[in-house]
Amino acid sequence: MRSKKIRVIPLNRSEGDLEIHLEMDNETVAEARSVGTMYRGFENLLKGRAPLDGLVITPRICGICSTAHLKAAVKALDMIADVRVPDDAIRVRNLTLMTEQVQNDLRHAFLLFTPDFTSPAYQEHALFEEAVKRYRPLKGKTVVQTIRETKKIIEIIAILGGQWPHSSFMVPGGVVSVPGQNDISQCCSLLANFRRWYERRILGCSLARWAEVRTLEDLDIWLDEDGEHQESEVGFFIRFARETNLHELGKGHGNFISFGAFEKPRKSALNHSGNTPYLFPPGFFLDGQMATFNQEKITEDVTFSHFKSHGHPRHPFEETTLVEPPASDSQAYSWGKAPRYDGYPAETGPLAELVMASNPLIKGILDKEGPSVFLRQLARLIRPTLLLPFMDCWLRETGVGNEIFYRKNEQQENGQGYGLIQAHRGALGHWVTLEDGKIAQYQVITPTAWNASPRDANGIRGPWEEALIGTQVRDPEHPVEIEHTIRSFDPCMVCCVHTIRGHDIRSATRIFC
Repeated sequence: MRSKKIRVIPLNRSEGDLEIHLEMDNETVAEARSVGTMYRGFENLLKGRAPLDGLVITPRICGICSTAHLKAAVKALDMIADVRVPDDAIRVRNLTLMTEQVQNDLRHAFLLFTPDFTSPAYQEHALFEEAVKRYRPLKGKTVVQTIRETKKIIEIIAILGGQWPHSSFMVPGGVVSVPGQNDISQCCSLLANFRRWYERRILGCSLARWAEVRTLEDLDIWLDEDGEHQESEVGFFIRFARETNLHELGKGHGNFISFGAFEKPRKSALNHSGNTPYLFPPGFFLDGQMATFNQEKITEDVTFSHFKSHGHPRHPFEETTLVEPPASDSQAYSWGKAPRYDGYPAETGPLAELVMASNPLIKGILDKEGPSVFLRQLARLIRPTLLLPFMDCWLRETGVGNEIFYRKNEQQENGQGYGLIQAHRGALGHWVTLEDGKIAQYQVITPTAWNASPRDANGIRGPWEEALIGTQVRDPEHPVEIEHTIRSFDPCMVCCVHTIRGHDIRSATRIFC
């Protein structure tokens, strides 16, 4: 006999407040809703302010990815000023964002995702005891090491940008902090120490050896050839994930979006790597095909959100963030909007970046097995292998030659600009309109807004809603399958600061970072 029931799962370790509402058909997810329970209005907070105020306020959207918001905000103002950013400023901007990204990738992996391997649902698993030793919250040996080592590398941002988090060293035309050679030497030392730990503990091999792993077959060979590979964090993750079938969990739509990450300096020793001006190129992936990215195709849909609708999805330059009070007969269920690209939902994050970059290992597994919890986490764990060599090169090139870190420009009174980057969790965009020297319009679309979006006007689910459909939950008391799927997207709602009391939304201010 079939039995349908509703389950509400409050999800912790999601960088903020999140509820997953499920309709279960026996033990299988038949319907899913991603319910963002808080709202904030940074866009409205910025209206009427001076343009440069956005460089101080928007990094406060999030304490984890404040550098990402700063870079998106300054790129929008760069566009309005029509200024060419000097190479050294590009390097400093990239280096600080890369540092924050590497920190996030490993902290998410070992502080937020792998602790679920210690769930009672796995207590009969052959690797359970080892998982507890590694990932027990605040005490596991890998957890402690990750906190210690990522705390050290984040000092690079403090050295190059003056402080972390909530730095404000990027300005239209470049950066205002000019590192000296002692600063560069310190950063090189911090990076070298982190790389040694990452190679020894996370990979169990050198970056050069890992670069030889280009197919699923290569991965099997790598795993079996050395005990250090098997005992590394990547090796242990692969073994645990395979035995628990994480490659079959959390499929989703299979659509991916990337805004492009890390503009290459015009003169650099590593510019021979590809023709694209980005380290990770922008693009949109649909039905197995990659298409050229066009920001004009981005819209926000509020059909199922607690915001006032204008009757149709609108581009961020036209969109507003006007609260629609929740009503008992409303179909709306989330404080998140539904970003769409050319009308389609799209997943974003490390997996999307490496797919767009045609990374042979990740793309090969995607073609063979499809998207999954396993592939999202693997992409996040190995993304530093691509970033660290560029970080080392760009650090050593900084301040060599003309040493220009800022190009003077005239502040514009009117204009529109957008800053699109790849933040740690994926595609982040800031859209700015200036009128008479003030901010007239500001819209932010964060990576989690893409991944955690509710349904749109066509009833199409958001990416992680779709990824939950068909999931079988073996133990209702410990629904690790649901937790694995959502956390594989690295959700971030930490920016949800303002609260709602009852149905009073006047003091509430938009969700998702």
